Amino acid sequence: MRPNSQALKHGSSHDTEREFGGALGALCIPVSLPLTVLFLIGVSRSPEASVFQWPPPLPSTDQLWDPLALVLLLGWIALHALLYVMPLGKVSEGLVLRDGTRLKYPINGFHGLCVSCVLLLLLLVLGAPLGSLFELLVPLAACAIAASFLFSVYLYTRSFWVPSHALALGGNTGNPLYDFFIGRELNPRIGNFDLKYFCELRPGLIGWMVINLGMLMKEVELRGSPSLAMMLVNSFQLLYVADALWNEEAVLTTMDIVHDGFGFMLVFGDLAWVPFTYGLQASFLVVHPQALSPLGAATIIALNGIGYYIFRKSNSQKNQFRRDPTHSSVARLETIATATGKRLLVSGWWGIVRHPNYLGDLLMALAWSLPCGFSHLLPYFYVVYFTVLLIHREARDERQCRAKYGLAWDSYCRRVPYRIFPYVY
Repeated sequence: MRPNSQALKHGSSHDTEREFGGALGALCIPVSLPLTVLFLIGVSRSPEASVFQWPPPLPSTDQLWDPLALVLLLGWIALHALLYVMPLGKVSEGLVLRDGTRLKYPINGFHGLCVSCVLLLLLLVLGAPLGSLFELLVPLAACAIAASFLFSVYLYTRSFWVPSHALALGGNTGNPLYDFFIGRELNPRIGNFDLKYFCELRPGLIGWMVINLGMLMKEVELRGSPSLAMMLVNSFQLLYVADALWNEEAVLTTMDIVHDGFGFMLVFGDLAWVPFTYGLQASFLVVHPQALSPLGAATIIALNGIGYYIFRKSNSQKNQFRRDPTHSSVARLETIATATGKRLLVSGWWGIVRHPNYLGDLLMALAWSLPCGFSHLLPYFYVVYFTVLLIHREARDERQCRAKYGLAWDSYCRRVPYRIFPYVY
């Protein structure tokens, strides 16, 4: 087979605004982020748990490899690939693509979570040492990082054999470094198996929960029972993952699926960054146990509940409006017409701030970190990182919406001046 000449021509001539620092960012980020993952794991397991420790506690080369870690990682991905293709749940269509077609997606991620939970319970009953995941964190992360690079090379290479309409506009610049990082192909598939959609919510997200459970079981081994702080962290984050998978269909309208190509940025984020950095609180608590008062625990639970309520209600309202603006739950909301024929919500949750779902997300992120106390900065890494990520993501949304909706977007911004935090930002 030869690369599609039209795709090559299109890729070399397409002029688009480059994000994440352009070619320089595409060179530095694939080096710095894997090192950051290994650094954060090392810090969370060190007695000092100081992010300012020098030299940084990076693992030695002999700590990076364990054949069991590779077997576990490949087996886990294979299990969820099998669950993905099983005839469970319904099939939903994505948004209309540039060539006028709509891809079909299996909505069965929650089934995968349920099967995973049953298997984990079976392993616990059989006495499997799930606490050993604590010792395997570093080689597991190293294997996930290596797999991310190899998979990204495959995705970049195969993108030269697809038609031009299958390429992502933002990742089709002709610069190899940048296109490898941001992703050339929008929806890479092997037959009906959608690689980006599979990775988005399944092996990494559910794997995050397995790692959290491993940290809880390690605490049981060390202290006889899980702490209240550990149980809160596990419960909050399990709720978050279960919600994402229960509402899996909503991901079909997100920026990741609709706009971004599938390259190193999303591959690494899905397979390595999410499972090994989002759960830092659990690994921190294994080495640095924290005591929580009943009042403190109740306050943290209330904060997570408020954040979740805002997050779920605003996302549900947006997704319902996108799917069926005539539905009774959204039909009476005030909107602004755009030149594209679509309408922008200016009432309900989306009349308070432009991204109420981000506000809910950040409140939950804070609730995940508070059980770890205030003696260390590390457990709050996720809050800081996620704030920066969502502000950057909001800026990307802003540019795309302004280019797409023009004067209608200006009118919307005048009606809803605050972006994420009411009366602040």
